Amino acid sequence: MSVSTKANALDGVEQAFTAMGTEMNKGVLDNLGLLTDELKAAESGDLMVVLVAEDGADTDALLAEIEGLLTRKAPASADGGQVTYRTITSAAEGIAGANLAVIAVNGAYAAREARKALESGLHVMMFSDNVAVEDEIALKNLAHDKGLFMMGPDCGTAIINNIALCFGNKVRPGNVGIVAASGTGSQEVSVRVHALGGGVSQLIGTGGRDLSEQVGGIMMVDGIRALAADPATDVIVLVSKPPAPSVEKKVLAEVAAAGKPVVVWFIDGSEEAVTAAGGHFAAGSLQAAQKAVELAGIAPAAVEAFDAEAAAGAVVARLAEGQKYVRGLFCGGTLCDETMYAVRDAGLDVWSNIQKNADFRLPAGSASRGHTFLDFGDDDFTNGRPHPMIDPALRIERIVEEAKDPEVAALVMDFVLGFGSHEDPVGTTLPAIEEAQRIAAEAGRHLEVVAYVLGTDLDTPSVAAQTAALRAAGVTVTLSSTETGQFAREIAKKAQA
Repeated sequence: MSVSTKANALDGVEQAFTAMGTEMNKGVLDNLGLLTDELKAAESGDLMVVLVAEDGADTDALLAEIEGLLTRKAPASADGGQVTYRTITSAAEGIAGANLAVIAVNGAYAAREARKALESGLHVMMFSDNVAVEDEIALKNLAHDKGLFMMGPDCGTAIINNIALCFGNKVRPGNVGIVAASGTGSQEVSVRVHALGGGVSQLIGTGGRDLSEQVGGIMMVDGIRALAADPATDVIVLVSKPPAPSVEKKVLAEVAAAGKPVVVWFIDGSEEAVTAAGGHFAAGSLQAAQKAVELAGIAPAAVEAFDAEAAAGAVVARLAEGQKYVRGLFCGGTLCDETMYAVRDAGLDVWSNIQKNADFRLPAGSASRGHTFLDFGDDDFTNGRPHPMIDPALRIERIVEEAKDPEVAALVMDFVLGFGSHEDPVGTTLPAIEEAQRIAAEAGRHLEVVAYVLGTDLDTPSVAAQTAALRAAGVTVTLSSTETGQFAREIAKKAQA
C-alpha cells in the first residue's frame, strides 16, 4: 500500500498499482479496466506493477522510479546494528521481550501470520481487512484460550502503554480506558477526552465485526475484563457501531460485573438497556468523553457552544432553488455513522454503503442518491487499495463529482490526523475542495463545505494548523464529530423543508 501511494504521487503518473497477484487484487484491476491477459496469468506469489502514465511522460523512467520504491531499503541504525526479520517466528525468537505483533499484510495471508504470532505467545493487532469471519472466530478463540489479545481483523487503532499503534493520536496518559469495535470512533473519544483535560490509560481495539452475531464480542469481553483488572484505569468507555442485539446483552452483562464506571457509546444503542446494566449511556462521542472525564474525577474543560440550527439557517439562505441534499464523504466509518444517524433520526431517508437497512444501501462506487453518506474506509473501497486515511485519492475524485450535482447543498467530510495517517490530509484535499467550490459558483450555486478535523494539539500536523488551512479556503469547520452530525442534520432538514 505504501509503495502504491508513493507511486501515485510521482510526477507524470495518472494511476499506479502495485500488489500481489491474488484473485482479489486482480478483481480490483478488472474493475478499474486495467486487467490484461498477462495480469490474469499472475499467480498469488507474483508481484503486479501497473502504470498508467500521463500523456508525454517517460514511462521507462517512471517504472524505474517505482522499482526504486520497491527495492529501497530502510536506513541502517546509527550503530549499524539493524536486523531485519523475515518471519514472525524469527522475530519473536530474536527480539527479547517482544509480546505483540502488528499484522498488516494482504487479507489472503493475514490469518496465517496471526496464528503464527499467537502460537509464539504474542498478542496480535491485525490491521489487515478482508479476512474470513471463520478465521476471525478461530483466531480470537485461540487468543482467549492463551490469555492473549487478538485485536482485529480490520483493527485500525490501539494505544497500549501510551504507545499509539497504526492509526492513533498523541494524547496525554490518564485513567480513562477504551475498548472499541471502531478505529475512528475510538480515536474520536480519545481526542475528545484529551481536549477536555483527561487522559487515556489503554485503548484496546477489537475489529469492526467483533460485536456481530457470528463473532459474539469475544475481544470486547476480554478487553473489558482486562481494563477492569488494570489499576491504572478508573473509568472504561465502550465504543461500537450498532451491535447485534444478543451480543449487546452479553457485553452489558460484563458492564454490570466490571466493578468500575463504564460509559457505553453504541451508535443507535438502548439507553434503557445500558442503564439497567449499571452503565452510563452516551448518545454521541462528545457525551461519551464528557461523562468519562467527569467520572474520572476531572472537571471537563469548557466546550464552545454551537448553535447548529442558526448556523444551518444561514447556510440555507444562500442556497439556490433545488439544492436540498447533504453528501457525506468520510474516511472514518464511525464518524460517518454518527453524522448519518443524526440525519436519519430527523426522519429523512439516507443512503450509504454502510447502511444497516438494505433498502437504502449503496454499493461502493454507485452514484449518490438524495442524502448519501459514504465510508471510504469500508472493505469494499479498500479492497486492494490503501485506506483513505493514507491515500485519499478516491475521496478526492468524489468531491469534484458531487459538486456537479445541482441538488447538492452541502458536502461533509472528515480529516483524521495522527500516527499512520497522511502527513497533510487537508493540504492534499484542498485543490479538490476549491475545484468543487468553483464548479458550484460558475453554475450560480453556493456549495457549503463542512469539515471536521480529528486530532490533538500534540499531533503532527496539529489540529489547529489543519483547521486554519480549511477556514482560509472558506470551509466551515466543526469542533467534534457530534457537532458535525448536528450541523448536517439541521442543513438537511431546512434545505428540504
